Amino acid sequence: MSWRSAVLVAGFALAALNLRPAIAGVSPLLDEIMGDVGLSPAGGGAITTVMVVCLGVFGPVTPLLARRVGLDRTLLAGLLVIAAGVAVRGLDGAPLLYIGSALAATAIAVMNVSMPGVVKQHFPDRVNLMTGVYVSCVVAGAALASALVVPVEHATGADWRGVTALLAVPALLAALLWLPQALRGGPQQAGPDGPRPFGAVLRSRVTWYVTALMGLQSLTFYVMLAWLPTIFLEAGTPADQAGYLLSLTNAVQVGTSLAVPVLAGRRASQVPYVVGACLLTVFGYLGMLLAPTTLPWVWMIVLGIGQGASFALALLIIALRPADPAAVTALSAVAQSVGYVVAALGPMLFGLLREISGGWTVPLTAGLGALGVQLVAGWLAGRPARLERAR
Repeated sequence: MSWRSAVLVAGFALAALNLRPAIAGVSPLLDEIMGDVGLSPAGGGAITTVMVVCLGVFGPVTPLLARRVGLDRTLLAGLLVIAAGVAVRGLDGAPLLYIGSALAATAIAVMNVSMPGVVKQHFPDRVNLMTGVYVSCVVAGAALASALVVPVEHATGADWRGVTALLAVPALLAALLWLPQALRGGPQQAGPDGPRPFGAVLRSRVTWYVTALMGLQSLTFYVMLAWLPTIFLEAGTPADQAGYLLSLTNAVQVGTSLAVPVLAGRRASQVPYVVGACLLTVFGYLGMLLAPTTLPWVWMIVLGIGQGASFALALLIIALRPADPAAVTALSAVAQSVGYVVAALGPMLFGLLREISGGWTVPLTAGLGALGVQLVAGWLAGRPARLERAR
């Protein structure tokens, strides 16, 4: 590998690592943030809600930016705005807390949509491998942020504001590594007079199959992210073990999300992999429903494999189906924007069902119903198909 290729891959991987820490790093510090800023529990929860909503709302602006300045410069701008957002979030006052969070999430939304197009543009012959690298870095970034923010706070003696500011450092480092790509220009996705792929993408049935897969796998993932420890706690699992089980299922996803795209991308059809990943997620849900305290680590490993593979496969299919980077970015914008809006509703609806029913049987059964629909959407999205080149 040449020096230039090494810098390209390193910048790409480090950019992917920055797609979740600004979100995942909030939860471990939330009690401290609420006490310092004077927020109610609802106000504290609104920080994450605002960020997830931004992920869905602002993704569609990405193709417009890419048409004007190119994918590489769009990605660079996203990294710089993440750094600015987490820095603003640490300033004094609740308004700046929300503004900084929204700013960082908007940048993440743009980068989420950009990354499959970047894979198609820079690694057209290694889409499966680099999708695996991308997804595993995203998952690893979330796991590292949630695991390290509190130890870093204790080690440095900083408060939550200082730790928040430190999250800007990896974003700035990734921007530095990606700068040569942005300055070089190279083959860009489209210029101002280039193809407009949204019409063809929106008219394709493949788009809506992929969008349904992206949305439903996001919903079932964020439901577990929000409620999994509580489910085990109320089943009688000690608090420290409940947190460990969440960490375990997240850790399993890192390896799975790297390996599955490499294997699935070699085949014209991803149906066996998508169906298998969904069924493993179903088994994880069933384990929590029927026997949460019997071998819970087994359920978490199975769930982690299923959810990690489902996320990776959704992004792989987004990168594989269109013929060119412009259409990849358009498909990514539609699928991820709708997907994250759906995902934002999942934890709230799951909690509402828990409140109404007084237990976890009804919510987990509803989750299994969503997984049944995800299975159908995945089977349709995983079949060999090709979106037309943008015209």
